[in-house]
Amino acid sequence: MLSVPTLWTVSIINFLALGLIWAYVARSYPNLKAARFWTGSAFAAATGATLAMLRFAVDSLLPLLAGGTVLIFAACLAAMGIKRFYDQPTSWRATALLTGLSCAGLTFFIFAYDSMQMRILIYSLAEALPLALTLKLLLSQQDGRRNPGARLAGIVAIFIIALYVLRAGGSLLHVGVEFSFIQSNPAQWVMLLALMFLSMTLNFGFLLMAIDRLRNEVADLALLDDLTGVGNRRHLLQRLTEECARSERSGEPFSLLVIDLDGFKTINDTHGHAAGDACLQHFTLMAQTRLRPSDMLARTGGDEFCIMLPSSTLREGAIIARRVLEVCRRDAEQCVGADVPIAVSIGVAQWTREIGQFPDRLIAAADHALYAAKKEGRNRYALYDPAPPLVPADGGMPALALRKQA
Repeated sequence: MLSVPTLWTVSIINFLALGLIWAYVARSYPNLKAARFWTGSAFAAATGATLAMLRFAVDSLLPLLAGGTVLIFAACLAAMGIKRFYDQPTSWRATALLTGLSCAGLTFFIFAYDSMQMRILIYSLAEALPLALTLKLLLSQQDGRRNPGARLAGIVAIFIIALYVLRAGGSLLHVGVEFSFIQSNPAQWVMLLALMFLSMTLNFGFLLMAIDRLRNEVADLALLDDLTGVGNRRHLLQRLTEECARSERSGEPFSLLVIDLDGFKTINDTHGHAAGDACLQHFTLMAQTRLRPSDMLARTGGDEFCIMLPSSTLREGAIIARRVLEVCRRDAEQCVGADVPIAVSIGVAQWTREIGQFPDRLIAAADHALYAAKKEGRNRYALYDPAPPLVPADGGMPALALRKQA
């Protein structure tokens, strides 16, 4: 036969286990700040349940007051963890206000005017309100996608809220069932078991949220250049493959710029590798100021960068190349003393039907234009223009048609 003390004991053990799990997660992944709130929530819930159990040992409602207040605080911490997970502002003042008002209300209806129905109403609403305020975050899309763990947590939160609303409404309407968590009857067994199951499932949803976030961060790191923070070669190839496929379907062109820092080896040999790294980072910042939000800058090698320009013609690619050159030239003119001027050569190519779904062909075309720019004296750009007929070069191989620009 089940008893309420036994169920409360199981609940305490459950919250302690969840607290240990979240403590390990918080320690292992310090950047996941939401885990700290969920750790505190689990341990606070275990403490509140322990205090409430003292009601079975002493003839006083003080343990219920203390336990209920701490359990409400635990619900607030769980909601704060959800907000922190989504980088939303959290308010300790709001948490203290809700917890304090709930404690004051429970105290009044214990000592000033004894009303179990009002105590149940205050406690149930205080437990449900923090979760209700986070439902929009859990159930809405973030960055155009849904987090499966958040969706699970949102659904479970709805069930928990419904359970507390049912408990509060049933107590006020005197439906003939004892809704106190202390009384031992089948209704309380079912309610406590349901809340234990839902609390475990809710934390499982939080854990899935964290796993999804960490997995996305690892995926992002695999596609980013460590030094400059822009995309790496792997990321660029993925985007180029997608753009080639899209352009082949729609016939809409896009352009690619291949950029090489002039004299980069001399910079490293003369000023040191730290200065070379600083030049790469500085160029990244300058180039990004001349790009549109949809454009992609990637570092593909030591001193080589690429810029992918969606829905752009060769002429529009030339405009971007000219802007990048101009910002580098103006920056070089302002260099004084030990400042290292940065000069770049740029090759520009446009996707055509002949390139199809092979991004390496587009990269090769832009590379040939880059070599032409360097051959013409560097610190300039050149366009790969396949429109004129191919002219046989020495050895009988067709030479690429290029237009050089200062």
